Amino acid sequence: MATEQHDGAVRTSPAKWVAAQAELYESSGGTKGTTQLGVPCLLLDYVGRRSGAVRRTVLMYGRDGDDYLIVGSNGGSDRHPLWYLNLLAGPAVDVRVGTERFPALAETLSPEEKERVWPHLVEVFPRYAEYRARTDRDIPVVRLRRR
Repeated sequence: MATEQHDGAVRTSPAKWVAAQAELYESSGGTKGTTQLGVPCLLLDYVGRRSGAVRRTVLMYGRDGDDYLIVGSNGGSDRHPLWYLNLLAGPAVDVRVGTERFPALAETLSPEEKERVWPHLVEVFPRYAEYRARTDRDIPVVRLRRR
């Protein structure tokens, strides 16, 4: 993602708690706001597929080797989260994990890869199992790989 191609403004989630956590995370240089419900979180900057604006959200993550894994659970909703739809349209993203910021590519895992990492993700955040049971939608898992 070439953030410099945009107006420089980063738009955070309209959800007030997400926006507040993202602001704390970023303004502290990645030393505060790094967990949610005891689960590690990262900041994900991506380009909106319709607006072209740089957007930011806070997401829980798991690990697979050097890669970060994020889950498009949307709380078990029957709809994909908007951030996921934007990643499908533009997989180049910027990630902040703690004090480190780096460019990455977002890739939806294949069904086989997802099944391999799913137990780890449920260990990280047990509610993912509930969310999966709540919907007929295939909940995507996205790999964030450093560019």
